[in-house]
Amino acid sequence: MEIEIDGLNPSAQVNRNLAPAELVECALRNGEGALSDTGALVVGTAPRTGRSAKDKFIVDAPDVHDEIAWGAVNRPVSQQAFDALYARVADHLAAREVYVFDGYAGVHPAHDRSFRIVCELASQALFANQMLRRPTADALAGFAPDYTFLVAPTFQCDPRRDGTRSEAAVMVDLGRRRVLLAGTRYSGEIKKTVFSIMNYVLPHLGVLPMHCSANMGDDGSVAVFFGLSGTGKTTLSADPARRLIGDDEHGWADDMVFNFEGGCYAKCIDLEEESEPEIHRAIRFGALVENVAMDARTRALDFHDCAVTENTRAAYPIGHIGNAVSDGMGSVPSTVVFLTADAFGVLPPIARLDLDQAMYYFLTGYTSKVAGTEVGVSEPVPTFSACFGEPFLPLDPMRYALMLKEKAQRSGARVFLVNSGWNGRGERMPLACTRAMVAAALGGRLDDVECVRDPHFGFMVPTSCPGCPAEMLDPAHSWESRAAYDAQAAKLADMLRDNFERKYGAA
Repeated sequence: MEIEIDGLNPSAQVNRNLAPAELVECALRNGEGALSDTGALVVGTAPRTGRSAKDKFIVDAPDVHDEIAWGAVNRPVSQQAFDALYARVADHLAAREVYVFDGYAGVHPAHDRSFRIVCELASQALFANQMLRRPTADALAGFAPDYTFLVAPTFQCDPRRDGTRSEAAVMVDLGRRRVLLAGTRYSGEIKKTVFSIMNYVLPHLGVLPMHCSANMGDDGSVAVFFGLSGTGKTTLSADPARRLIGDDEHGWADDMVFNFEGGCYAKCIDLEEESEPEIHRAIRFGALVENVAMDARTRALDFHDCAVTENTRAAYPIGHIGNAVSDGMGSVPSTVVFLTADAFGVLPPIARLDLDQAMYYFLTGYTSKVAGTEVGVSEPVPTFSACFGEPFLPLDPMRYALMLKEKAQRSGARVFLVNSGWNGRGERMPLACTRAMVAAALGGRLDDVECVRDPHFGFMVPTSCPGCPAEMLDPAHSWESRAAYDAQAAKLADMLRDNFERKYGAA
């Protein structure tokens, strides 16, 4: 097919916007993966089974230099080095059959952006087909990309020649609107690089980009759920009683919340149909499964096997969720939920935040790793990610936080902190109780409940909640003594304060 690809003149076949079934056939023909007993395409991405954060670079050009929050997250690369590597990757792809997907991020008519994803693997083109919004035939005929991605997982960078850290590179040229993804098969790099670009573009237009899921009640009210991996962002938004707008990336404009994506990318370690039926049933033909163990004879997926990685993933079009909002849009949020998985056992399962506290916890972006989950982790380890998505923020986090406060103030949204983690006995919060608390918050049933101010963290904690035992709301009840609880709570409060002061100054 004859299309213009920025910087690339392919001599081999170009397959543009193939149907998912065709892409699955191509992937099987190319030996990229195998079908599971549900019909999903199963692939492996080892040795890179997650994002290569230390291999991410942004071109340091005059037109963006003063806006980027340079540092450990946003590392600079010269225009010359980027252009040289882009040309080498283009030559690599030019001699190969490539799979192109042209699509959009964002459904808001004034705030979408078009992306051309040029893939070496059919399975990654399938991923792009799922995660971006798919154009109509008329839109495709006149498609002009705002950004072009070259995705070449078998290309190995040479750090001495290319100026990279390793054989992999995730490089973004915001000025010339080009992206390089090389040396990694992990498809999440495509998704999160698109998100990073939207995080750069939209604040200039008065739109808050959010690393959050969103759903809608029968009355049209919208809730957004912020949270890091493992906190329940996807699980809690995929609620059979509410309609899913999207599971991960949204924009908050003056007139609506809108999904950036056309699909979902769910973490599926320990996935069970009983507790997460919508996600479990979505893993069927047309879905892409990464790094999940599969029985060679029966082709049954084993979601409990983490031999390759705990970051097992399933990507699927949002239409695989039966109660999804097809147009990806909803009203401005009436409820904002911050999710955390507190392994210290001291945060209450739900608390109400005022707007200043909302800014504080949004900028903190706290969750924690559990003792024993990694080598050398013998006690809970706090993890802080500004705005619950720091790796994807090209701009100063304070800019996003101020936008959140302004928009929540204007809309009158309630803000809650929900702890989906552990209590003082080391027991995980029951999912059914967390769902009940979230449902009460979204339904306004906590608005008039008596609350007490937490002495360590300052937020307001309800003394009762429908569907939840009253003693669960006070985390101290799960400790052997109030003194032991107070000591651990003070320890975490100090960690939160130290992190905030180190990054932003005194609260």
